[in-house]
Amino acid sequence: MTTGTWAAPTYTERLLYEAGARGDRAAVLDALGRTRLYVLVPRLHADVPGFTTPLPSQRDKAARRTLVPVLTEGMLPPWHADWVFRQTTLDALAAAWPHDRWWLAVNPGTPFEVSLPARPADRRAWQEAAGRGGGPARLRLLTHAGEHLHGPVAHALALGAHLAVLNGLVWNGLGAQYEDYPTDIARLRRPWGVYHRADFRDKLRTLIDTRLVGRIPESVLGMRRRLTARLGHPPTAVQWESMVTVNFERDDPYGEDRAEAAEFLRRITHYEERFRADGLLPPDGRVDTLAAFDHGRAVNVVRLALGARYCDPREAEQSVLAVLGAARQAYGSWEAFSLGYLLARLIHFDEGDAEPMYQESVAIHRILTQDPSSPYRNIPWS
Repeated sequence: MTTGTWAAPTYTERLLYEAGARGDRAAVLDALGRTRLYVLVPRLHADVPGFTTPLPSQRDKAARRTLVPVLTEGMLPPWHADWVFRQTTLDALAAAWPHDRWWLAVNPGTPFEVSLPARPADRRAWQEAAGRGGGPARLRLLTHAGEHLHGPVAHALALGAHLAVLNGLVWNGLGAQYEDYPTDIARLRRPWGVYHRADFRDKLRTLIDTRLVGRIPESVLGMRRRLTARLGHPPTAVQWESMVTVNFERDDPYGEDRAEAAEFLRRITHYEERFRADGLLPPDGRVDTLAAFDHGRAVNVVRLALGARYCDPREAEQSVLAVLGAARQAYGSWEAFSLGYLLARLIHFDEGDAEPMYQESVAIHRILTQDPSSPYRNIPWS
């Protein structure tokens, strides 16, 4: 949707524009209650441990009021080394509001601007809207119309779309942040152990080379590939299990890897059968490699590193393109890539009640392979 020369970058800005044009305050609050809001922060302040920068304010001389400016995800300016963003929500703003006479200005100076009074009764309405909306949505495909939509960089970014959909974040952005500055730093530290630029580069190489997805499950799948090539058709379950047993008995005299290989074989077989039953795989289909899990996560590590200022946009583009080159060697289609990602996620986290993760994973796969606006439907694999 466009407004003059402006196009709504994401669905959120479209909702705000339409609600504002109707003068529908309740709809504005409902839209804001389901989205992330961002506050500009000097990086110098953001890097001070334990210090929370006060909400910014600016004077609107025409309206003769003081405004607190915040931005929606689609309206963030380009990446800058010295300026970062802290994420907030309508509920959090209501709780931390500094002055009853100040107003909230969302996307000031744009067609997607809304200004809201912030008296105590107004802030209670903000909290009610946030409660109704349940906060920022997960399991959604969020595309930024002004970011990469076609071409190699968009293709590379789409490799990381599973995590973006899971967390309800823009899939095609290489800009000011991934989620927000402190969160991007925290997610790099745990689970990735990345504390600076050199750590990032080392971790990226490890992921591109698929050294984290797991030697044993990849070996189990590799044995099936070799058997298929030798026989001219996929092996039976007994033939595959026999090859796994023989190979791991020879190379693992103490039996530790052999037991792990047997468990991964069981999990792979179980989930492939479920994929077939749910129509994700054809009756004779199979997953040949789990490389997608490392490649998809590699793209997200790049986006986190860009948000944490451990690289700049040019290096980020080069990095995701390196991931794309490796992924295209491993897979021949989006469907195969997505199922490789899903299978790896499921067999590595199959602990306790695995059903919720299975249903969540299948939902993400279906969004990406079936939604008409998905990059998997609009960007050719080869």
